[in-house]
Amino acid sequence: MKFGLAYNTAYYGADPDLMAAVARHAEECGFQSFYLPEHIVLYPGAKAGPMSFPPDLAVADPLECLAYVAAVTSELLLGTAVLLLPYHHPVVLAKRLATIDLLSRGRMSLLTVGLGTLPGEAAAAGVDFGTRGRRADEAIEVLRLLWGGEAAGVSFGGEFFSLTGACSFPKPHDGRILPIHVGGSSLAAARRAGRRGDGYFPGGRLTLEQRDEQIAVMRAEAAAAGRDPAALEYTRWGQIDMTADEVQARARQGVTRLVVSPGSTELAGMQSEISSFARRLGLG
Repeated sequence: MKFGLAYNTAYYGADPDLMAAVARHAEECGFQSFYLPEHIVLYPGAKAGPMSFPPDLAVADPLECLAYVAAVTSELLLGTAVLLLPYHHPVVLAKRLATIDLLSRGRMSLLTVGLGTLPGEAAAAGVDFGTRGRRADEAIEVLRLLWGGEAAGVSFGGEFFSLTGACSFPKPHDGRILPIHVGGSSLAAARRAGRRGDGYFPGGRLTLEQRDEQIAVMRAEAAAAGRDPAALEYTRWGQIDMTADEVQARARQGVTRLVVSPGSTELAGMQSEISSFARRLGLG
């Protein structure tokens, strides 16, 4: 089992000293990864299910934050949970991600993408909310094409994106194609993870039966696409007060990575929670 720490700037703030101290402490305690979420824009009345979003919720850009975290750490893998892929043009995004991976020497390894749940956010980004799934599928293809392309360029003709002889340099670290994990709590997300993802990171509000169904769907889709279902990572949200027995129960469900968040917003409290979790689970 691997462990990640989620850092939500809407909750903890975007103070650079606090973010750096928490990231360094997580690394010292043996955490593998550091995740940030994304909202591009909010608006009065924004709501997803029972959750309301205050319009002045300050969600800092995750990729800019991860570049900063990379500069103040040496080993933490960098992740998003989730990056709202339909609201980014993949040509621009490919360059940004490759640059972070190059500068961090190969740590932009846990990009997790989702579709977003707020129609007003899609509208503000100029994206038809109803087509965002198809748009995300194309964007994944374009990202991988650009990362793997050579000087002759790559071409792509789709519903949303069209490229002819496009070259994107520099490449990610060691010329690799970055892993792309798929987030989301729907069966459509599970199917996307199986067909296109390097891993699956479902949401938290699901029953055990729903989770079992989604993993079965993911594996079936991977097999149907000629991919190895066992090669896909399975990431889940956890709680920072979990016991070793609770973590082992997740491992028996096939979970390969747990991502947790401190409850405190003060540095001393956050460090204490991170340290306690690491000791209970034998990290480091």
